[in-house]
Amino acid sequence: MSKLYIKGGRRLDGTLRVQGAKNSILPILAASVLTAGNTVIENCPDISDTATAVEILKCLGCGVSRQSGVITVSSDNVDNFEIEEALMRKMRSSIVFLGAMLSRAGEAKISMPGGCELGPRPIDLHIDALSRMGAVFEDKRGYLECKCPDGLRGAEIHLRFPSVGATENIMLAAVTAKGTTVITNAAREPEIDDLSSLLRDMGAKIGTDGGNMVIEGVKRLYPVVHTVIPDRIVASTYLAAIAATGGKGKLIGANPLHFSSVIAALSDAGADVRWTKDTVTVKTDGRLKGVRNIRTMPYPGFPTDAQAPLMALMTTAKGDSVFVETIFENRFKHVNELIRMGARITVNDRVAVVEGVDKLQCSSVECTDLRGGAALAVAALSADGLTVIDNVGHIDRGYEKIEENLSALGADVKRY
Repeated sequence: MSKLYIKGGRRLDGTLRVQGAKNSILPILAASVLTAGNTVIENCPDISDTATAVEILKCLGCGVSRQSGVITVSSDNVDNFEIEEALMRKMRSSIVFLGAMLSRAGEAKISMPGGCELGPRPIDLHIDALSRMGAVFEDKRGYLECKCPDGLRGAEIHLRFPSVGATENIMLAAVTAKGTTVITNAAREPEIDDLSSLLRDMGAKIGTDGGNMVIEGVKRLYPVVHTVIPDRIVASTYLAAIAATGGKGKLIGANPLHFSSVIAALSDAGADVRWTKDTVTVKTDGRLKGVRNIRTMPYPGFPTDAQAPLMALMTTAKGDSVFVETIFENRFKHVNELIRMGARITVNDRVAVVEGVDKLQCSSVECTDLRGGAALAVAALSADGLTVIDNVGHIDRGYEKIEENLSALGADVKRY
């Protein structure tokens, strides 16, 4: 696995275009299975998770072509509804193909999904919801065999937690199910809206009633052309990187409404953040100040995926910052690596207190997960000396060509 070599201390300055959203492209690619014909998806991020999703589509029998950020999926000849274990283990989001396969063929066979080890993320919400819609599951030595003897049917489903993945799976299954599905406590992330937009363009009937998501099943969907929304977590990460170096930068193609909680946290820390409907500019003069309470929450709260990059930024802020992680219990795995760089961080259960230091020091550190790896890059940019980041493959799951983008802003970054 490759490494990043980052020589810190250089002020980032410049303009960067934000890539398409990782958390949108995966369910959207799964949705392409729902209809025959050619589905064209634009603004696709060039990341390893996209490549894994493409391999899953090919495994199912789809024809897939990629060119300059555009993926075309031909689903005419889908003839396989078993996803290889090796592909499932590459990313946890692969579970979202379950609802699409059940909708297309009424059957599926999958192994338990992999991905970043962030603590228990059981798929019981998915299984319970799809079971209510007529799916029958059988566990066979680590594999789940799923069938719908009487077809999928609409149901009233209450999610005890607004899980993004479970909401997506229900949506993909419900759009062609018989009858109406009502989801209470559905996830509300921008990526859910993006999937809804695609499905409606394909002919699905998706609406709301009293805050609930209501899906009326249709007999057939049609292929469309769809443009993926910008990645709000990538945008948050680059804003943190720019701010960490005392720089000034502009992100183009970012939607500030999608990550307003992150922008608010940066502003509270003393950064000058300004925006239009599709750009965000950040500027920092002098040392930032600590932020007392960053609590991760389902959207529209502070996103758990942005917690690690913002923590890296706060390691050199004046005063203390407090991070409360309510989504994943192991989302502080990056803390020990930041401490190796001189950060002062104390963790008690799901609370991390960051005591800002004047300067971080270079070190050899290791990515433990996707967002934790991005946090190490943010920290390295502000540190003295040359930091070596190992296991960069984690970062590549969600950030396209991170070394090229940081270099374009003036960073000294090399990949070997």
